[in-house]
Amino acid sequence: MDKTDPICGMKGTIKAHGHYFCSEHCIKQYEKQQDVSSEAPPSCPSCAGHAVHKKWYKERLFIVMLVILVLLIASVLLPVLHPFYDAFIDYLLLIWWAILVGFLIGGVIDYFVPREYIQKYLSRHQKRTILYSIIFGFLMSACSHGILAIAIELYKKGASTSSVVAFLLASPWANLPITVLLFGFFGTKAAFIVLSALFIAVITGLIYQALERRGMVECDKCEHGEDHPILSTFSIRADVKKRWHNYQFTKANIIVAIKGVFGGSWTLSKMVLWWLLVGMVMAAFARAYIPHHLFLTYMGPTALGLVVTLFFATIIEVCSEGSSPLSFEIFRQTGAFGNSFTFLMAGVATDYTEIGLIWQNIGKKAALWLPIITVPQILVLGYLFNLIT
Repeated sequence: MDKTDPICGMKGTIKAHGHYFCSEHCIKQYEKQQDVSSEAPPSCPSCAGHAVHKKWYKERLFIVMLVILVLLIASVLLPVLHPFYDAFIDYLLLIWWAILVGFLIGGVIDYFVPREYIQKYLSRHQKRTILYSIIFGFLMSACSHGILAIAIELYKKGASTSSVVAFLLASPWANLPITVLLFGFFGTKAAFIVLSALFIAVITGLIYQALERRGMVECDKCEHGEDHPILSTFSIRADVKKRWHNYQFTKANIIVAIKGVFGGSWTLSKMVLWWLLVGMVMAAFARAYIPHHLFLTYMGPTALGLVVTLFFATIIEVCSEGSSPLSFEIFRQTGAFGNSFTFLMAGVATDYTEIGLIWQNIGKKAALWLPIITVPQILVLGYLFNLIT
């Protein structure tokens, strides 16, 4: 059985409702979405009567933080590791505020934005659906692998291939928490990354729509460009009005909302923060021990630099948050903003996990067209960014 958590896309270890989940939070989210009773019998007898909480010392976040703590202590004691210590602390001081704000925003979105709002609009075979895709991608708060799980689930529930692809491309770099993180690294230049991610998502989505109409990519839910909307009787406006009218601003409800927001933030932190820390460690080692002239020679603002950057972005399997420190280190060492942009975007467009899951769940043509359409756009924009910055 596939052990991918159907909610967050991480590797699941807790078996329930015919799936594997990474946390109790994801189980509750699944039960809420599927209208499954939490009192339903578990899918395996051995699970009965046992708590579904994952041991805290088995969490990836704890393990990564423990390893980093050991490295930092060793860096104080061993002179050879002093450059790593200085580089890592520099990164931490640069983005700690962005991490806190980003995860808080993610918790707000997780608690207050129902998944039904996304499902409502991503199943239509219209140009405006691509716009809806990137808007909802902006509202998502998960890493690229988590976004992939969400996108595949939306496809199974009726979303078109084109809207799923646009959603996939926009979410990792244009969602609110990552936008805050990128501004922490790049300052105002981060706006170019976010806007370019949206631009590539729109163009790619429209091309996929054209391919759908010609039968050149798989799309179970769209035949000859016809609409097959899901949740057709569901009204977001009516739902918002109903929620607002029924909500009582009592102390108890406010406390519940605050707990829900912080609970969502903590879940997002466990899913994403360890990736970010891994990326910071890799970037700190690169800053401390890779000679500056090697960056300039092989990853500078040249055609060769773009190709080398594209190659490394393809083979390095790091979640989007982990790619951010590495991309910033490329920019810091070389001044090639276009290469940093290429590293970020190509990491999503050429990620073999993403392509493989699209191949498996949607079809091989849909998977193969993804790098064919996106990589040229990424390289052109990367080249232009190198020229103007």
